[in-house]
Amino acid sequence: MDNRNSILTDTLPDQAIFALDIGTRSIIGMVGMPDGERIHIVAIEKAEHTKRAMIDGQIEDIDQVAKIAGQVKERLEKKLGCRLHKVCVAAAGRALRTESVTFEMELSRAQKIDAEAVSRLEAGAISEAEKIFMSREGKDSDRQFYLVGYTVSRYYLDNYMISNLVDHHGRVLKADIIATFLPTEVVESLYSAMHKINLEVASLTLEPIAAINAAIPQNIRLLNLAMVDIGAGTSDIAVCRDGSVTGYTMAILAGDEITESIMKEYLVDFDTAEKIKSEIDEMEELHFTDILGFEQTITRESIFESIKEASFRLCEEISAKIIEINGGMPSAVFLAGGGSRLAGLKEGIVEHLKIDPKRVAIAGNNFKINAYSEEYDLENPEYATPLGIVISAGFNIVNDSYRITLNDRPAKIFRNGSFTVMDVLMMNGYNYQDMIGRSGQNLVVSVNGKRTIFYGEKAEPSVLKLNGEEAQLSDPVNAEDWIVFIPAKHGKSAAAKLSDVTPLGPDKRVVVNGQLVKEDVVLKSGDKIEIEELVKESDPVEEQEVLFAAEREEESGVAVRQEHGHPPVSGIRLAPAEMSSMNIISGALKEEIKKEQKVRGEITVILNDTPLVLPPKPNNQPYYLMDMLEYSGLDFKNLTRQVMLEVNGENGYFQQELHNRDNIRIYQV
Repeated sequence: MDNRNSILTDTLPDQAIFALDIGTRSIIGMVGMPDGERIHIVAIEKAEHTKRAMIDGQIEDIDQVAKIAGQVKERLEKKLGCRLHKVCVAAAGRALRTESVTFEMELSRAQKIDAEAVSRLEAGAISEAEKIFMSREGKDSDRQFYLVGYTVSRYYLDNYMISNLVDHHGRVLKADIIATFLPTEVVESLYSAMHKINLEVASLTLEPIAAINAAIPQNIRLLNLAMVDIGAGTSDIAVCRDGSVTGYTMAILAGDEITESIMKEYLVDFDTAEKIKSEIDEMEELHFTDILGFEQTITRESIFESIKEASFRLCEEISAKIIEINGGMPSAVFLAGGGSRLAGLKEGIVEHLKIDPKRVAIAGNNFKINAYSEEYDLENPEYATPLGIVISAGFNIVNDSYRITLNDRPAKIFRNGSFTVMDVLMMNGYNYQDMIGRSGQNLVVSVNGKRTIFYGEKAEPSVLKLNGEEAQLSDPVNAEDWIVFIPAKHGKSAAAKLSDVTPLGPDKRVVVNGQLVKEDVVLKSGDKIEIEELVKESDPVEEQEVLFAAEREEESGVAVRQEHGHPPVSGIRLAPAEMSSMNIISGALKEEIKKEQKVRGEITVILNDTPLVLPPKPNNQPYYLMDMLEYSGLDFKNLTRQVMLEVNGENGYFQQELHNRDNIRIYQV
């Protein structure tokens, strides 16, 4: 039975890998199925960018990249007969940074090394790399960087180099790692583009690591080899020796350098220059029309001459980067990517490296070691990165920077120094409203010139636990932690009718926004209501409501607030003179009013030295400390320092229940 038939279902099997190589000039999609020790590539699609949406490997136009990636996804889905929901990608960009560190960990005694000990060793190495990187880059740059991944170059056990520590016995563990950092905008733009086409990013690796995993398999990495993946915008470089990847970097000169030289020399647009570049090896003479409308015919030799200087710069830059990252001349060089087939490039690398021509080759021959296909020629050097992404994910050789579980699934984590629960939630698509909830919109109207507020429902608090215990957003997160988070439920917006402000009847003349109203109407925020009493009769109930309003005004100094499900009060702020005339209120009546306030579920707290009257929640639900964040005056989207929570002089926590007269402080330190 054909292996392809086994995946023609509504969804791909869990073990299937869908990879997207988002390049400067094109996007290549590839789908593979693990088959023993190799990956069976069952579908490949490619689409060119219709405009320059990528510059030097970095996304500039998210919508345009999402559009082309969506086309590739749809073609693959049609070819496979199933939906694609998860994608594996690789990050690049002109601002890639690396940091190499050595970290040592000594155990209390010699013992059998388990996976947890190795994780702690690598986590320590990551933290050390971050400290060094941030101390250097963070001082002079306004850009924020994520640690997006790392590669272990070597392990040592009791000072002896070893390829795998697990299950060996020893006491002193050491690791050499290469940590990679990218600006936050490079990573977030990649995720944004994928989310726009309803794809969940299942794994992220780095383009040079992906390419070397395809071009230079593990079984030949004992040799000192270099791999150069030449794309349109960047040239990714990785080197290996003694069985491990020992370094990787990027040159921001690539195929576009040649294209732009042709544009300038012959006055043609970018697409025409690309066509000329691709046909150099196929045609003795090339015909085209320049931007002025003149038809031209040029020979291959004249094109070679026009791109000679640009080609020299490209070969010089690539060769210098190879020697820099390798610390000297490698034994051999593999050229991959679409740019590897540029005429004269291989010869230029040979010349600059002063290496035997037989030691520089186009990659592709080794692709078959880890992958095969019955329909596609996988030796195409352009497939180095997409094939490497599939291989990296399929054989689980993607080193994420951290391992944290969020709601029983691996969390997307990009480190930028120590981080908190809030950082984890925001990296995984949650926002502040999910954490603290959004109250329903209030309805604010004017009654006889006085402001009256109908409050929207309060949000139901979120549930937040770290390793099974109630947690705060500011709690630090460590490797192997697990988080449970249930977002807050937003409250319903307030709704009210005119009858909620005043009873309608023949004894009143009611005008709303200048129009006489005789029937009940739905109110909108900003409505201006004028009520004129045509007949005034003594009403004990109304008098008690006025007294209640006065007592509230006297205690809190704020307007009377109306809530759904409670009898309306006047909603009118009393002037000082009116308040002074209310001295007829007896002590007994005041006590009755306070009792009524308690029954109504209102509480008063002191927030940052200011009294705050909180109306009752639906079903008399309690207030939590998290509810106070929206009243604190802090801009949680632009925090610059740590936020402190205090209740009655002691540290508070996110879901701490509040009580009447609690003294609360929320501030930055």
